[in-house]
Amino acid sequence: MTRSLTSLPHGFRAVVFGATGGIGSAMVAQLQSDPRCARVYAASRTGAMVSGAPGLTFDLDSPQSIDDAMDAAASDGPLHLVIAATGALHSEGRMEPEKTWRHMSAPRFADAFAINTILPSLIIQAGLGHLAKGNKESPEKAIVAALSARVGSISDNRLGGWHAYRASKAALNQVIRTCAVELARKAPHALCVGLHPGTVDTDLSKPFQRGVPEGKLFTPEISAEHLLGVLDRLSPDQSGRLFDWAGEEIAP
Repeated sequence: MTRSLTSLPHGFRAVVFGATGGIGSAMVAQLQSDPRCARVYAASRTGAMVSGAPGLTFDLDSPQSIDDAMDAAASDGPLHLVIAATGALHSEGRMEPEKTWRHMSAPRFADAFAINTILPSLIIQAGLGHLAKGNKESPEKAIVAALSARVGSISDNRLGGWHAYRASKAALNQVIRTCAVELARKAPHALCVGLHPGTVDTDLSKPFQRGVPEGKLFTPEISAEHLLGVLDRLSPDQSGRLFDWAGEEIAP
């Protein structure tokens, strides 16, 4: 089911980074189907078109490519929705989540922070400079959002493990909070928020799905629908926080 974002102005413009991933591609597809959305761009490492949305290319190894992709997305007008649907929990070789502090290593931390903190932070930075602001008579809601994770919550950490991944997401949450403070002064009707998508049936979660309760493993399409619905319901006074797929705030 396509969810229409009614809190954004009719004819809103959007860009999704990480658009060829499971959640990212599902978000692009739903935004493409939203009659209120005038244009959505699909940014990825390959620059592929996604569900008919024009493709843009970016790469973590080239920060300028992130700025260039955002400039291209905003070339026909300011943006109302910028989503960083990027991140990784594990990879071949050295990035498997640690089960104990004995497994911590510099390479694991470097990989986790590059993908889960630096990349989305650069996307947020580029997006904030292109957000729609409207005017005093007709302010326009605009959102910059990044996929984060519940395990990035320091106060909610009761199991331990996954040191680098937890730390990288906690750092991202701090970046989101810090940017939101500044954004409130510049564009009080805009938001910068983090989103926890739950456990989604993608390559990221496949090795860790065994213990997921029944009904809590979402398809990318269901997750995208939930997350876009959360963004639609949020108000500017909720900027700087982390929300799960059901719209519940997650403690720092």
